[in-house]
Amino acid sequence: MSPKYYVGTSGWHYDHWRGRFYPESLAKAKWLEFYATHLGTVELNNSFYRLPSEAAFAAWRDSSPDDFTFAIKVSRFITHIKRLRNVEKPVDNFIARASILGDKLGPLLYQLPPNMSRSDEALESFLSSLPPRMEHAFEFRHQSWLEQGVFDILRKYNAGLCVFDMPGVSCPLLATADFAYIRFHGSTGLYSSCYPDQELAEWAERLVAVATSLKAVYIYFNNDAEAFAVRNALTLRDYLQRGAATGAEAFGGSYPDRLQEGQGGQS
Repeated sequence: MSPKYYVGTSGWHYDHWRGRFYPESLAKAKWLEFYATHLGTVELNNSFYRLPSEAAFAAWRDSSPDDFTFAIKVSRFITHIKRLRNVEKPVDNFIARASILGDKLGPLLYQLPPNMSRSDEALESFLSSLPPRMEHAFEFRHQSWLEQGVFDILRKYNAGLCVFDMPGVSCPLLATADFAYIRFHGSTGLYSSCYPDQELAEWAERLVAVATSLKAVYIYFNNDAEAFAVRNALTLRDYLQRGAATGAEAFGGSYPDRLQEGQGGQS
């Protein structure tokens, strides 16, 4: 069975996307609905800073298509302040709130702080407490975590390694669960640079190779400056859908060309 590719952006509620992606006259309350006509998934990241209300989760659920998927970045209280220890109640509260999304709930992303070094005991204790019916992915920012022993622990619990691409830091491209999770933070500048089409075509080939035995691949672009994230997500999705061709010319033009043809948002 071929994997399903979920390609989107890390967040959608950016003021500087007005005029670049969202129409100038479109009310913010309609932005998710507009976004969902172009991309079928989004990574919620405001949940990292503050747990959204029940009403907010319900509104997102009700204003998105039936087949839309939300990945959710877990609270920094759990990952950065408590550092995965003694968090049973806050985890339960977070999952209960996120579950309001129902069938639209995708993976939960746990991003650990860059000053938190490897602790197999903390990781395995935390993993053993999580509901196995859900998809959990971990983004490690300290290099000590990116080792085989940690990957083995993740595999034991069918938890995903969040593969990330960002300037100056390397992360192996591999899957530790029956799904993969990838975040793109910028090609040459963190959160602020656009990925060239050729680079995305090369990524598509690598992702297809990794995904052969997986059920799903979740991919999110976090380079929100100038709506680069939307541009890159649409391009990579096209490459994946068309079999990871080796060059942008194989798809009849890049994202700006498709905008002019009326297939994207405003440029």
